[in-house]
Amino acid sequence: MFEPWIVLILAGISCLVGFAWLALAMNAHWQQVMGTSAPSTQVRIKLRLLGSLGLFLSAVLCFIADRPSMAVLVWIMFLAAAAPSVGMLLSWRPQLLRMVWPSR
Repeated sequence: MFEPWIVLILAGISCLVGFAWLALAMNAHWQQVMGTSAPSTQVRIKLRLLGSLGLFLSAVLCFIADRPSMAVLVWIMFLAAAAPSVGMLLSWRPQLLRMVWPSR
C-alpha cells in the first residue's frame, strides 16, 4: 500500500505529537505554551488520551512498516528521540507546541 519509509515517517510524527500532547496535559507546560492558567479537567483528559493514542498509533505504524523484531527496536528509538525533542522544544520555543492544540 505505502512505502515503508512513508509509514515510518508517519510513525515518528505520531510519536512526536503524542509526547507533545502528553506534555501539554501537565499544568506547568500548558502555562508555558498557552500563557493561561491550567487546562480544565476535560482538556487534560483529552490531551492524555490523545497522547496515549499517538504513541499507540506510532507503535502500530512501526509494526506495519517492518517485521516485529525490527518494529519494536524502531519504536523504542522513536520514543527515545521524541521525548527529549519535545523537552528541548519546551525549553527553546514552547510557542511552537500551540500547533498541536490550536483551540483556545
